[in-house]
Amino acid sequence: MPKQQQSNLDSFFGVQKNKVKQQKTINSFFKDNSKNKENDDNAEVKVGIVAKKRSSPSQQQETELLNKKRRPVIEDSDSEEEEEEKDIDNNQIPAGKAEAASVTATATIQTTKTETGVKTTSIKKKEDSDKDMEDAKPKASFFAPTKPIVPKECSNNNTIKKESGTGPDVQPVSPSSSSSTVIPLAEPTQDTPERRALVARAKKIAKAYKVEPVIPEAVSSPVLYLELARIFDKIEAISSRLDIQAIFTKFLRQILQFAPQDLPAAIYMACNSVAPAYECVELGIGDSLLITAIAEAYGSRDKVIKDKYEDVGDLGLVAQSAKSKQRTLGFGMKPKPLVMSQVLQVFREIANITGNASRKLKIDKIKKLLVAVQDSAETKYIIRGLQGKLRIGLAQSTVLISLGHALMMTIPATVVFTTSKEEEEESEENASPDPIVAALRDESLPVEKTLEAAANMIRKVYSEVPSFDALLDAAIKVPLMDLPKACHFLPGIPVEPMLAKPTKSIQEVLKRLNGQEFTCEFKYDGERAQIHKTSDGKLKVFSRNLLETTGKYPEVPQFVQEAARASMDSQEGSSKSAVTVESFVMDAEVVAFNRETGQLVPFQVLSTRKKTEESAETAKVQVIVQAFDLMYLNGESLLGKTLKTRRSLLHKHFAPVEGKFQFATSLDHTEDGDTMVLEQFLDMAVKGQCEGLMVKTMDDVYEPSRRSLNWLKLKKDYLDGLGDSFDLVPIGAYHGRGKRTGVYGAYLLACYDEDSEEYQSVCKIGTGFSDEDLQTLSASLNQHKLEGGKASNYIVTDQLKCDVWFDAVQVWEVKAADLSKSSAHRGAFGKLEEDRGIGLRFPRFERLRDDKSPEQATNSDQILDMYYNQDTVKGQNNNDMDDDDGI
Repeated sequence: MPKQQQSNLDSFFGVQKNKVKQQKTINSFFKDNSKNKENDDNAEVKVGIVAKKRSSPSQQQETELLNKKRRPVIEDSDSEEEEEEKDIDNNQIPAGKAEAASVTATATIQTTKTETGVKTTSIKKKEDSDKDMEDAKPKASFFAPTKPIVPKECSNNNTIKKESGTGPDVQPVSPSSSSSTVIPLAEPTQDTPERRALVARAKKIAKAYKVEPVIPEAVSSPVLYLELARIFDKIEAISSRLDIQAIFTKFLRQILQFAPQDLPAAIYMACNSVAPAYECVELGIGDSLLITAIAEAYGSRDKVIKDKYEDVGDLGLVAQSAKSKQRTLGFGMKPKPLVMSQVLQVFREIANITGNASRKLKIDKIKKLLVAVQDSAETKYIIRGLQGKLRIGLAQSTVLISLGHALMMTIPATVVFTTSKEEEEESEENASPDPIVAALRDESLPVEKTLEAAANMIRKVYSEVPSFDALLDAAIKVPLMDLPKACHFLPGIPVEPMLAKPTKSIQEVLKRLNGQEFTCEFKYDGERAQIHKTSDGKLKVFSRNLLETTGKYPEVPQFVQEAARASMDSQEGSSKSAVTVESFVMDAEVVAFNRETGQLVPFQVLSTRKKTEESAETAKVQVIVQAFDLMYLNGESLLGKTLKTRRSLLHKHFAPVEGKFQFATSLDHTEDGDTMVLEQFLDMAVKGQCEGLMVKTMDDVYEPSRRSLNWLKLKKDYLDGLGDSFDLVPIGAYHGRGKRTGVYGAYLLACYDEDSEEYQSVCKIGTGFSDEDLQTLSASLNQHKLEGGKASNYIVTDQLKCDVWFDAVQVWEVKAADLSKSSAHRGAFGKLEEDRGIGLRFPRFERLRDDKSPEQATNSDQILDMYYNQDTVKGQNNNDMDDDDGI
């Protein structure tokens, strides 16, 4: 933090004045710890590591040997100690020593401060009585989760937990300490040749990748929130994506080895989410509520906190400073350390609070968290987490890569092998193996390729099952190569949709397809809908960004059911045997429809539909389902089937229902150089109120979340232009003048950079808005104004200072004449030139994209690709186009 910024913070927070009120608050929160009032002037407390029985001299000797083995690995050492380490790596304890590992011991923890300000601990053993050990047991936290996050398979006696002190002066052990309490590792649930081979390979990969085969530093079990906060601090201090990836990979390896039950909490907290997207649980607490909670927790006033926020621009830093300036109360009572999984549980409870009294209830829960923290770093990330923006540069894509690498280099004790190597080889002979699975099984691959395959496996499974709960529950039970068997696509959990690459000419389409058989479909001007029917008969509708929209389109499940019955009726009247559709997942477009004229209606009309409709009869905007793909049918995933097969099954098990359900209008074709047929079909699509065409190869499989060259989109408006529109995020606005007085007259829009989690400005826009648009957008964005000014992850030059800054909550579709280098804008900054970004010229507002989240907006890499794709740029070694700032 800059010195001036720290000075500003310090000036706002002095000694706390209201000690009596704060003492009462803490007493009410921590009355269970009231008997622990003894202060130790030397900051020494006794912590008992509870065991099942007293130790004998021989057991103590074995414990000393085990402790010796737990020391960090010394590279290229020829000592016997290095050989002994192999036995306990990856949660394997030598036979006969597991019992000794749980022997009774006590420790005196001396807490000191280093020159860098990081607390370290020194530990010395001494004998103690059983009574002392029992007194040192931690008491139940008032943050005990109402719904445990720990999977049943992990919450067993095989996980040996580290005792944490609860005395008045005990500080949590830092994960970066030079020494820490030794934790006996959990014995593997299985000891088979397959497991030993996998562990040996994991160690080999780790050593080749130049990281520790044995993790020398333990995390607590359960993992403390402070340990996570310190990892966040390390990540925030660096900018290299690879360095961030390495730090987080090591942290996940520690969790896999010492506390696998806490893996879901670590991933959710790192991704700053509390639940899968399809559950529609949003955290994002408003700034005003957080300001009040901080002020009340630390004895300040709302105005002081708000003023400092406006000055600093980061409410997390403001809260951290308020905590660090808080004087410790004289009676010495401290709450127990916050546990990471418990903080996640409180976040979930806050997100689910609704009703008239919700503000007070949320403030009370946030205050409890803030009062309970023992280190100001925890305060910073609690506040940022509640805001929904960590701002440390840890993108979800990096989290998934780190998870894949960690699982490849550290095998959890909970992993179970269900098949032998011989059975696997026999199975592979009878089936075409997944290339990722094949790569993971190939021990001859270079380490880099193996780790790349591990990351691809995690990405693939998550795209099919976008739920960390489901993914991680399977990941700690089976080897990584078996993950698709344990966690696979099922109705009820939306799969990330397959996406298309934009093109700007029919000639480009034919060139890319290169003689393949393909089909052209109308590209409907509606909203993407993924329709699910589970085996118990429940039907749900999900949007493009995986949010459930069944309430918005209550008639859609009914229409699809009618289509399935119509198909059965037609089959019963023929020689075909009717097949009941028990479960399915369908990809379709919901389009506004005028039943009187039988015509499709533009998206602008569909966007006026309420988010929740009571029934189809009361809805002012009627809709029709245009189905084009089938990904699951009657217990079988179709993702690996060709489009030709999927479409055939779709047409077999469903039938058109007039005014309710139709198949996407299509034209099958083989590339032969003739553009006439495609031009005529494109004209038909445009005349039918469609945006253009989707062109798909017939032999392609369904690839969730991937923008594939097997799917191309061709829009009529862009045959001679950029090829596609942009989906951008409004991050700021300028007050309107003249006719636009009272609303915002112009906005600053940004693209999203996935690696840095930043929003980079690309244009200032003021055209394309109707009067109604201006009123609606101004009113909706006013609810998301940032109290502290521009967010720290908004990359904007000084030339573009806005009157108002907004949180990143909306996505707008925008069209533009072209893209150019810009000294004012920061799109793809540093990727094209070191000191210039890319900006849009002559942008025009088209519509609000409420089916996309800000993270799904056009990203900086796409901006760069579209820039290079322009005819004015192609073939030029050094493009010196005029710098048009688009201001």
